Amino acid sequence: MTLHLIGLGLCDQNDLTLRGLEALKKCTTIYFENYTSVLQCKKEEIENLTKKKIIEADREQVENKSEEILAKAQKENVALLVIGDPMSATTHINFLIEAKKRNITCEVIHNASILTAIGITGLQLYKFGKTTSMPFADSSTPAEVIKENQKNNAHTLVLLDLIPQKNQCLTIAEAIMRLLDKKVITETSLIVATARIGCKDQIIKAGMVKDVRQTNFGKPPYCLVIPAPKLHFIEEEALNLRR
Repeated sequence: MTLHLIGLGLCDQNDLTLRGLEALKKCTTIYFENYTSVLQCKKEEIENLTKKKIIEADREQVENKSEEILAKAQKENVALLVIGDPMSATTHINFLIEAKKRNITCEVIHNASILTAIGITGLQLYKFGKTTSMPFADSSTPAEVIKENQKNNAHTLVLLDLIPQKNQCLTIAEAIMRLLDKKVITETSLIVATARIGCKDQIIKAGMVKDVRQTNFGKPPYCLVIPAPKLHFIEEEALNLRR
């Protein structure tokens, strides 16, 4: 019996890989981790594609009640669907560890992740420093990470928090205001803001903070990039296309 950790990619059911689809055909129980990001489709559309019933699993079930999923995987083929790539979150690495302890075979099927897809901005991936998340509750962590990356001439990817089940999301405008308040950016700082990376209607806007914050970005998920102080000339050219 096998536990399959399957990446869904960044947009909708059509991003599911052929390898992932074949694995799902073997599974009797399929969970869908529905709290780390937002797919641009409904669960039913994935069910129609896979011809399988899918169980939505919230943060509590995945993080604190993983025993249920692991217990099933000892008896049958089980899948956990993850938006993006399964290995982008620490929680899913814990599944690998716990499965190993229980002698459960675990197969990881990778897919596109925001951690790599952010390269569409034109900023070079190897120049990104530590990634940070901005939660709904005020936190000093994003500002601290940005400051440290700036010292190292590294870009900072800032993921904005959301609660899909409640249709709540931290907006780009709100995130920018927090960074202005903490004085890690100014109105004339260069910033990149994105929405729905990986989708046909993705939005990428680069420019000074005072201009970017006025943009209507539509639906989530959102993220910001605070570029490094010194850009390669190719990066500068790429960002100019996004102004």
